[in-house]
Amino acid sequence: MILTKNSIILYSIMLKKMQQFLSVILFFLLFSPSLKAELPNFIIIFTDDQGYEDIGCFGSPKIKTPHLDRMAAEGRKFTSFYSANSVCSPSRAALMTGSYPTRVSIPGVLFPRHEIGLNPDEVTIAEVLKGKGYATACIGKWHIGHKPKFLPTRQGFDSYFGIPYSNDMTIDPEASLADNINLRDGFTKDRIKKEKPKKNLVPLMRNEKVIEYPCDQTTLTKRYTEEAVKFISENKDSPFFLYLPHTMPHIPLFASEQFKGKSKRGLYGDTIEEIDWSVGQILKSIKEKGIDQKTLVIYTSDNGPWKLDRGRGGSAYPLRGYKFQTYEGGMRVPCIMRWPGKVPKGTNCDEVAASIDLMPTIAKLAGAKLLKDRRIDGKDIWPLISGTEGAVSPHEIYYYYKGNRLESARQGKWKIRRSGKKSQSVELYDLDSDISETKNLAKENEALVQDMIKKMNLFDEDLKKSQRPVGKL
Repeated sequence: MILTKNSIILYSIMLKKMQQFLSVILFFLLFSPSLKAELPNFIIIFTDDQGYEDIGCFGSPKIKTPHLDRMAAEGRKFTSFYSANSVCSPSRAALMTGSYPTRVSIPGVLFPRHEIGLNPDEVTIAEVLKGKGYATACIGKWHIGHKPKFLPTRQGFDSYFGIPYSNDMTIDPEASLADNINLRDGFTKDRIKKEKPKKNLVPLMRNEKVIEYPCDQTTLTKRYTEEAVKFISENKDSPFFLYLPHTMPHIPLFASEQFKGKSKRGLYGDTIEEIDWSVGQILKSIKEKGIDQKTLVIYTSDNGPWKLDRGRGGSAYPLRGYKFQTYEGGMRVPCIMRWPGKVPKGTNCDEVAASIDLMPTIAKLAGAKLLKDRRIDGKDIWPLISGTEGAVSPHEIYYYYKGNRLESARQGKWKIRRSGKKSQSVELYDLDSDISETKNLAKENEALVQDMIKKMNLFDEDLKKSQRPVGKL
């Protein structure tokens, strides 16, 4: 065939059109909602001060948790899962950033009087996922800064609904009040601004404004659940991240009329059984919306239970210790993960894993890259979650901070604890044979003690050198 000048020109035009068409198709494939929808969804349910034993499948003799028990039967139970601290604010900062709380300068509990919070320069799980096109929502207790600069809406979340700190605190008189705020118990806007704040009367917020004061805490778990189900429904066709940090069972304890007085474990048990109902509603929602097979649901607690009388506190049995302590009862928490087809059902994992591992693991599952300009302490634990044969903990040694002080560490089966600031005593436990930390083996293992203390000192020194600043107004 002899090509004429006109036919060559026509061929060139057709080739150019074809290239343009292929470019459009490629763009559609890369950025279309249908492909975006193939990314997994993530739901983290984070309770407050729930003990290691306080779920049926973790051994609770009186608290009934059928939905969590079923979640474990359909997923994987983690029996050596750790919080990054034994109190509220530090554990939440660690979860969000994948870093030990001392590294991000949130070593202790924040109160309404504080004008600090998680530094906006920190990168949270929500911000990592926003970069991949995820819808994000925080529903519940935030507690890493209540000033506008530090709220969830400034840390990668599209929306926020909840109490900004613990439910035994007060309102900040400087808080921004919504025009249509629901004022209860005779309060007025003027009273809020002028009166001394009262303990246990806390604000309910939507985004960055107070929408109810004082918050009706008897309805909190129910309202959190309704908000969560609504968010899931609205975002069922695109990838989403739902962070649901429940206010309960932190004191003061509250349950709705449907659950109050129903548990054999008293009001504390009522709050857990209502949270269990909430989990059931969320699992039901993702099934009904057809997204069950592409949603990883994680359930855990921020730290161990408070030691309280009259049945107001939880149980860490068989662990020793409580909230505020670096014994296992203060740091080791119940954890269940579920993702049909991805997480082996009805299985247990006793390898060391922690809340700081969730951020890097979720980032990997979403195909997101973490910034390389900062230290992230968490590790990718997907091999543990997915039940990969032979998978072991990525933590050679896991550290337990109390405030700014590195007090304990776990290396394999060995747990070391340094108590007392001046007259320091050392405890060493074999957690495989002595989960309750009853027999101090320090004297029989002096070489191991010295080796672990050396590792602790080196790590702490390195962490303090790379410590990142707290957020300030």
